[in-house]
Amino acid sequence: MKLVMAIIKPFKLDDVREALTGLGIAGMTVSEVKGFGRQKGQTEIYRGAEYSTNMVPKIKVEIVCDDGLAPRVVESIQQAANSGAIGDGKIFVLDVGQAVRIRTGETGETAL
Repeated sequence: MKLVMAIIKPFKLDDVREALTGLGIAGMTVSEVKGFGRQKGQTEIYRGAEYSTNMVPKIKVEIVCDDGLAPRVVESIQQAANSGAIGDGKIFVLDVGQAVRIRTGETGETAL
């Protein structure tokens, strides 16, 4: 099993969700996060005053899937989240040692 973790721009979430649903992904975890990379923050205007923030709001999407599906998940996220602008995000793929469904006690890929 693989954990696919993607950091994307907030307005791309619906596109990514639709792309993953099309692959048959039944569930995902979505979190609002903040961070920075090459963007080095952003400048915003609040009540007429301009101020600089060093953390940019992003969305973190986490999906656990079987090994064979992971490359297609990565490709779908990359295509759906791509705007061609700096700050589109990153995708990380990690190995998952074990999964357990709390309600039934199922383990491994049947727990997904």
